[in-house]
Amino acid sequence: MKQKFNIITSTCVPLPIENVDTDQIIPARFLKATDKDGFGQNLFRDWRYDSEGNPVKDFVLNDPTYRDAVILVAGRNFGSGSSREHAAWAIAGYGFRVVISSFFAEIHKQNELNNFVLPVQVSEIFLAQLFDSIKKDPKTEVEVDLPNQTVTNKATGASEHFDISGYKKHCLMNGLDDIDFLVENKQKTIEWENAL
Repeated sequence: MKQKFNIITSTCVPLPIENVDTDQIIPARFLKATDKDGFGQNLFRDWRYDSEGNPVKDFVLNDPTYRDAVILVAGRNFGSGSSREHAAWAIAGYGFRVVISSFFAEIHKQNELNNFVLPVQVSEIFLAQLFDSIKKDPKTEVEVDLPNQTVTNKATGASEHFDISGYKKHCLMNGLDDIDFLVENKQKTIEWENAL
C-alpha cells in the first residue's frame, strides 16, 4: 500500500517553462532500467547538471530555497512527447506528490496518477497568479485538498476546483494501485461470478 492522499500543504518548486516534454523530464539515456529506483536523482538531468556532472547553479532544483517542497508548479503542456512512464517515476522518485499546470499531456497525466503523483490542472489565470506569488515569496504555500478537489494559493486565498476520475481519487485516497484495488474487491468479483 502506498502513501495515502488527503490534504497536502507545501511550498512549491516553480518551473515556468511551457511544453516540457518527457525527454526533458528524464532523458532517453536513462530508460534502460526496468525498476523505479534511482530515477529521482536524474529528474531534469540535463537542466540540473552540466556536461561534467556539476550542478547548474541557477536551475531551480539546485536552489536550497525549494528543497522541502513536494509540489511542482509547471508551465502549460507539461509531459508532452513520448509516453514513457519513466518520466512519472522520476517525478515521484524525486519526492513530488503534486504537479500543478494549466494543461497536461493526457498519457503523462495518467502515468503520474499511476505513480501516486496528483496532476492538478488549473486555469491559465490561476497558474500565472501562483507563479507571481512564488516569485514574490518563495515560502508561498499551496493547499491541495483531494477530498474536495480544490487547490488554494495560500498567499492570495484564490482557490479553484480540479477534476479527477472517481476511480483514481478512490485509489489515491486509500493508497491503492490498480492491483491493490482488484485485490480489495476480490470478494465482490467472486460473488458476481457466482451469481451468473
